[in-house]
Amino acid sequence: MLPPGLEIYVVWHVGDTEGEEIAHQIVDHFQGDAFTGLIGGAVSVFVRSQGWRGPDDVPRPVPLPSDPRPGSAAPAAFVAVVPVLGTALARACQGGDARWRDYLTALVDGQRADPAHVGLFPVVLTEGAIDRTRLGALLDGYQRLDTAGLPGESPAQRRCRDLSQALAQLVRGDGDRALTVFVSHSRHADPDDEQRAANLVRRVCDMIAGTRLDQFFDAHSIQAGSRWARVLRDNARRSALLAVRGDHYSARKWCQEEVHLAKCAGVPIVILDDLRIGDDRGSFLMDHVPRVRLDPDHPDPGIRRGLRKLVDECLSSALWQWQHRIARRHWPELPVDWWAPRSPEAATFADWLHRARSGRVAPPGATVRVLHPEPPLGPQESLVLDQMARAAGFDGGVDLLTPRMLDARRG
Repeated sequence: MLPPGLEIYVVWHVGDTEGEEIAHQIVDHFQGDAFTGLIGGAVSVFVRSQGWRGPDDVPRPVPLPSDPRPGSAAPAAFVAVVPVLGTALARACQGGDARWRDYLTALVDGQRADPAHVGLFPVVLTEGAIDRTRLGALLDGYQRLDTAGLPGESPAQRRCRDLSQALAQLVRGDGDRALTVFVSHSRHADPDDEQRAANLVRRVCDMIAGTRLDQFFDAHSIQAGSRWARVLRDNARRSALLAVRGDHYSARKWCQEEVHLAKCAGVPIVILDDLRIGDDRGSFLMDHVPRVRLDPDHPDPGIRRGLRKLVDECLSSALWQWQHRIARRHWPELPVDWWAPRSPEAATFADWLHRARSGRVAPPGATVRVLHPEPPLGPQESLVLDQMARAAGFDGGVDLLTPRMLDARRG
């Protein structure tokens, strides 16, 4: 339906047997459930290990966006190469046979020529492979995926989280600017509850500090004299939101505003559920986003899982926005009024309807067509949005589509 978006190539020498295991980990993560809600072709993973023309040859070349191969399919808009640096690859680059050296040099040259669309993210199996070797000199300075781990995090989880973050920054065009996590939390009147909540939020911030992620936390991120309300609003719109939801969170004015601003701005959101006694009030603003249950008394309370989910949400959001831009170019006739960044709900649909009526996006009496990532909404959820559209003057109601539904309709 659209040109290829992001292609990941894992490259290793057949003599470095760990390369195949790492490739399987990356395939399982990026071809799994995390990115299935997007239009087909958003993320693909390929491997390069076996010789192209024979067992002693280098692998098939990696197609780069700026260097399309004659007779081949169109290259992806973004290409990420994960070279696995082991002793076998180091020996191949060090010796008199220059084929592997030339192969990797072509990838380095391609990345330097087009850094906005090509990323190189090495995995180092052993420091000996890069210590005073030609391989180390060739890939010196590139972000490695085997550092910045969290306590208790497996190597596979660490690499995939780190790679997801790097890819989100690549697709968003942020380059080396780290993703910023806005930590949203509530305060408590009871001193014991307040201390416990403060300890939990401190653990969240400490874990973020152990990654390549940046963070915004209102207790120390707002400078003296700043208009704190405006600062909170601005950062909630630009950051990924990690909400630590305790018993009183949903009733707090600023917690509601932070979540609502983030939702209407299309910001990736993950909620860490820390309900101890329970939440008598609840809030419809807290639904329709991924949730991770916390257990502060457990050695792994769920914070790491929440951060991995949030980083994947950032990459998914960046790819959805890219698909939206490309679709407008390839399908100018596509009848979609709103490319919703996540499944629409009452809060975000009301915000869109307000802007649509003010800007005359669609004439009164028309049907509002909304395209959003998988999965589709349930019938009662769809009914509520249809009633809202009709009440706003769109007599045709709302037509809710996911990529698979759109593809089936076009077929």
